[in-house]
Amino acid sequence: MRLLVPAALLASVISFPLHAEDVSSLLHRQTQAFSDAGQQGKGSVMAKYLDDDVIFFNETGDRATKADVSQNGPPAPGIDRTITTTDWNCKVHGNVAVTSFIDVVAQGPPERREQYKYRSVETWLKEEAGWKMIGSETLTLHEDPPAVALDQNTLQGYVGTYEASPGVDITFTRQGDHLVAALNGGPAVAQEAQARDILFSPGLSATPKVFQRDDNGRITGFIYLRGNHSLTFKRKAA
Repeated sequence: MRLLVPAALLASVISFPLHAEDVSSLLHRQTQAFSDAGQQGKGSVMAKYLDDDVIFFNETGDRATKADVSQNGPPAPGIDRTITTTDWNCKVHGNVAVTSFIDVVAQGPPERREQYKYRSVETWLKEEAGWKMIGSETLTLHEDPPAVALDQNTLQGYVGTYEASPGVDITFTRQGDHLVAALNGGPAVAQEAQARDILFSPGLSATPKVFQRDDNGRITGFIYLRGNHSLTFKRKAA
């Protein structure tokens, strides 16, 4: 005799809410599918994961609506691009979930693939039609360039104190074969060279220090590149 499950009990099983780990797995799959569609220019596929009133900011800081995302077009011909969602994290709070992850984008021919990384934080809401994204913000993760070794005389040439304005100075000192820099006498931060006269702090390579020289080759200061907020430091007399 076949055991029949009462309809009410069956309905309760079917409608039983997903556990947190099941929601995490579901949203991870949806996030990867959303990212894949973005790389393939399938805007209509991306749009199906979005709430109508989603607040969406891409890696350039531009805001996009669901309609904007749905019009996403295919990449330029000949672009071989893949994307992988890594460093996944998900916290579920009832019918709301917050996720964070890194998208690793690789493109170019196999012998020289270029890699870019983007950090995103997204908020999802459980709606009648399923989990929909209601918020997204993405930032470009800057990776340090390969460091080059400079000779001892060149390193010594950077040693000194540089001032941007009264009360704002950076001092470069030697620690063996390396340079360190301290802002206003604070903790010393390691410095690496991207090239001669271009120094950066590991982890902050998007804001390098570009040194300036006079006609005789002596260092007169440096520009701390920070976009529209770049600072010019002048070398102080010893």
